[in-house]
Amino acid sequence: MNAIVQWSTIILVLISAATDLRSGRIPNRLVAPFLAAGIIVSCLSGGLHGLTQSLAGIAVAVFGLGVFVWLGGLGMGDLKLCAAVGAWIGPSQLVFALVVTGLAGGVMALIWTARRRVTKEALQSTGDLITGMLGRKPGRPPRPTLRQAGARSLPYARAIAFGTIFSFFAS
Repeated sequence: MNAIVQWSTIILVLISAATDLRSGRIPNRLVAPFLAAGIIVSCLSGGLHGLTQSLAGIAVAVFGLGVFVWLGGLGMGDLKLCAAVGAWIGPSQLVFALVVTGLAGGVMALIWTARRRVTKEALQSTGDLITGMLGRKPGRPPRPTLRQAGARSLPYARAIAFGTIFSFFAS
């Protein structure tokens, strides 16, 4: 992989992680230009194949994380960050990065809940969410989401940064 792609992506995910940690948001002005640049650079360096790989990377991010955004477990900034990364690194490396991201995010969540002594509450809420989605019948209350009052959030860009950077060193 091209050093420009690696270093540009590393810088983006580190800045995004710092921004997400500080403000709880990943701004569009950070990821949108990077996403567009990824498509352009991929197209210029790889022609039609590069463009196809870039768009496929974006699609992996959208389809892979879209359900988590829909459930409220991830924000749109996380999805857009992963789409921007996918535009640069392509679908196969993004899939690997997302697997590592999921593992890192799970470990972060376990540590976070243990430190705040809310592990039982978090597991109960997760169980309610899953059973509510699977067993919902007409006339019942709306499906539970992670956006409900009292839900806690974790800046996920750190996990995305870890998974992305790890994917560079593992490949």
